Amino acid sequence: MTRCILLITNGSMYNLLVGILLGFYVITAAALFLYGTNCYVMIYLCLKSKKKADKEEQDVLDRFWRPEHDIDWPMVTTQLPIYNERNVVGRLIEAVCRIDYPRDRHEIQVLDDSTDDTAELVAGLVAEKKAQGFDISHLRRTNRRGYKAGALAEGMEKAKGEYLAVFDADFVPNRDFLKKTVPFLAKDEHCGFVQTRWGHRNRWFSPLTLAQSIGIDGHFAVEQSARSWNGLFLNFNGTAGLWRRKAIEEAGGWQSDTLTEDLDLSYRTQLAGWNPRFLFNVVTPAEIPIDINAFKSQQHRWAKGSIQTAIKILPEVFRREDISLFKKVQAFLHLTHYMIHPMMLIMTVLVLPLLYLARTWFSPVIMVPLLGFMVLSLIAPNALYIFSQKMAYKDGWIKAVLFLPALMALGVGLAVNNSRAVLEALLDKPSEFVRTPKLGELAEKTGKAGSKKKKGTGRNYSLPLSKGFLLEIFMGLWSFIAFLKYLFLTKFIIGPLLLLYSVGFTSVGVISLLHSLRARKIGG
Repeated sequence: MTRCILLITNGSMYNLLVGILLGFYVITAAALFLYGTNCYVMIYLCLKSKKKADKEEQDVLDRFWRPEHDIDWPMVTTQLPIYNERNVVGRLIEAVCRIDYPRDRHEIQVLDDSTDDTAELVAGLVAEKKAQGFDISHLRRTNRRGYKAGALAEGMEKAKGEYLAVFDADFVPNRDFLKKTVPFLAKDEHCGFVQTRWGHRNRWFSPLTLAQSIGIDGHFAVEQSARSWNGLFLNFNGTAGLWRRKAIEEAGGWQSDTLTEDLDLSYRTQLAGWNPRFLFNVVTPAEIPIDINAFKSQQHRWAKGSIQTAIKILPEVFRREDISLFKKVQAFLHLTHYMIHPMMLIMTVLVLPLLYLARTWFSPVIMVPLLGFMVLSLIAPNALYIFSQKMAYKDGWIKAVLFLPALMALGVGLAVNNSRAVLEALLDKPSEFVRTPKLGELAEKTGKAGSKKKKGTGRNYSLPLSKGFLLEIFMGLWSFIAFLKYLFLTKFIIGPLLLLYSVGFTSVGVISLLHSLRARKIGG
């Protein structure tokens, strides 16, 4: 390798090659700095608006609950889109039937695209609930056209409700869900949808679930709050929310040309003039994936769908003269957020070549800003996560913050998986909507998942191991070699960052393999 580099450096292409590589490095570092420092913007917007938002929410609830006559409850249809969810569908249906709302004003649709015995189980549960007086129906399709978006669209055609609640199979809504969300549509005729904050039924199951919960809290407690409370574009998160039917229809309905139909529809709704509402104080518990391959599949779908939505939606956002420049910038950063992963990957790949080719180029004039970019880019998200834990939890948040290194390593390790998703979106490569497997009770008992599984207690639904784990392990080794080289050259600031990258890539790759082997053992 050294001989080849010497040949290059003796040629006339040396300066051009170094300039190109260094240019890519600086651009990616600056872009990561931009995305990172926007975390501070989110924290500021959240802080300055929380008291006002809390007061406005309470005013809406007071106006709804203090009429001079009995409340005229609007008709609500709760939609439950499922696909092969034997482990959790019973829990979901039971929870929805327990929701405290007039039965004659609450319709329940189980939108079942299952291809296994889930359909038979659902049929029995629906028949039982019907006999108890619930307005519940079991809607089956002969195909999965449009996947979740297609199921929701077909269900809406038959729905009775003017409002539509949506819950994925891994969610367990509280009894007061509708009574805490309906008022915001009923008292604001311009509100198109309401999104609640996600909770975590198995937050403390493992370091992996805890790391995920911290990341989710950062999105909901800070980012969603900041966007909603400051008039920025807000995304519906696919579940645990309530829609106004008219808003969906005027925005063009559910569409399946992206893998994030929820993000797409929420933006189109707001472009059509409808306002969103995020309820920080309404928490809807859900199950977090305990298998890293399921988590990576979920991240792949979200990353690819977000970039697909950015390509579809941003041109109109930029054209609109009635949208402020700040709101446009925030929409861009929001929809393209997953671009940070290919940027991280590019920077990691370039570390060693630049070390050999451009060592003399790294003068203080270049290195000081670069190091500043890198450090601030790393610190900013962690500041957001710490702030979100303090906002979301009165107790136990300090203990959770101690697991931030696990989240940092996980975020780095996802770069290979999510970069592939971003590339697929940019190349317009089609892919199937892969739902995230759920395990129900097996995912909520602290300990090794499935270690004491008994026959008949649940279905595995494991996903195949992607070959990307090999690239993750390779990138871990590549980063470690760079770490040792930089350490040898006494680059003590860059060194720890490279060690974090090495641990992140290697951990995600190795754990992916181990979880796949565990799933095969359980399934066997």
